[in-house]
Amino acid sequence: MFVQPRPDLSPVARALFEGIRSVGIPIFENQNGRMMEADGGVSVPDMRIRDGKRQSLFRSYVFPYMDRQNLTVLPHALVTRLTFEGKRVTGVEIFWHGRTHRIRAGREVIISLGAINTPKILMQSGIGDQTELRRFGIPIVQHLPGVGHGFQDHPAVACVWECSKPLPRDVVPDVVLFWKSDNRLASPDFQILQAVFDTQDAAKLGLPASGWTLFGNVVQPKSRGQIRITGSDPDDPVRIEANLLRESDDRRALLECAKLCREIGTFDVLRPFLNREVLPGKLKQTTLEDYVRDGAVSFWHQTSTAKMGRDPMSVVDGDLRVYGVDNLRIADASIMPRVITGNTMAPCVVIGERAADIIRNQHRIEPFVFPIHGRNRIHHDKGGRKA
Repeated sequence: MFVQPRPDLSPVARALFEGIRSVGIPIFENQNGRMMEADGGVSVPDMRIRDGKRQSLFRSYVFPYMDRQNLTVLPHALVTRLTFEGKRVTGVEIFWHGRTHRIRAGREVIISLGAINTPKILMQSGIGDQTELRRFGIPIVQHLPGVGHGFQDHPAVACVWECSKPLPRDVVPDVVLFWKSDNRLASPDFQILQAVFDTQDAAKLGLPASGWTLFGNVVQPKSRGQIRITGSDPDDPVRIEANLLRESDDRRALLECAKLCREIGTFDVLRPFLNREVLPGKLKQTTLEDYVRDGAVSFWHQTSTAKMGRDPMSVVDGDLRVYGVDNLRIADASIMPRVITGNTMAPCVVIGERAADIIRNQHRIEPFVFPIHGRNRIHHDKGGRKA
């Protein structure tokens, strides 16, 4: 996988680093490790962008091997439910090109649909809280009350300034900052990203056509929600009870995050770039709290709706196997016991890599040699010999 710190910082980002340094916030060479686990700091973010194009995980992991006979990818196929013989998963049912198809699994099925659709598929297939499933006439395969529970996300709020002159539009952040809402905390509990927008659509909504934003989010939230189904049909939508900012500690952390965003926006070094604060604007303390509550949105880091663990609300074990069901694993953000401190993409890759290791070892899948850019990558077999 190609990863690098963002190159070619914009002039406003360089000014921002200068201002942040002036108020005593330390600058790190990398956002990982010490910066996130101690007192916090600021750095250039890591990016999977090469030659101006984002490198998707599909392009990195799957696309190079699309010509393999043992790999089939079906675009636009909707997985509708799992199929069973007793409590053993035998395959999946999909809707594809206007027809329902059944695909039988030779060994096992791995679900990787994310923290919203994974619990939906489980529940509509008969795995979940039996009381909830009976409401919709779904036959019970395995009673697992934790399916859909424990939902977590990073609640976020934006502070926006009008630019004094148009800046190069770039929604990719130049700066990432982790900081504490309370000095007594062991590690940072909020994150701030900076970005520029320049679009006429913003003006239609009352925002400046050329704007600069600091987007802050709570990275150690305590609030939890739930994913519910609204029916047994695959087309029935899920009901997302996010419960963002339900806990007072989360509201307090996001309020302190917004205060720091506004303080940063007043740095003298930013005056050549920024004209006026648009959001939240000139507000009193009480209305700033209202702005944070009313303006909070998802940071798109949904997790924890089929968590790994050993308590009665756990859904998968340490090998990602669904409790009480044979031949079924989950490998996505839903298995996290809580949302992680930071963005979720890289941890999801780690979950996928770990799942691959577990599956390979359990089924004794032999290593192989495959070409990469005209060369062979070397793997080792179990006897330590090069393969």
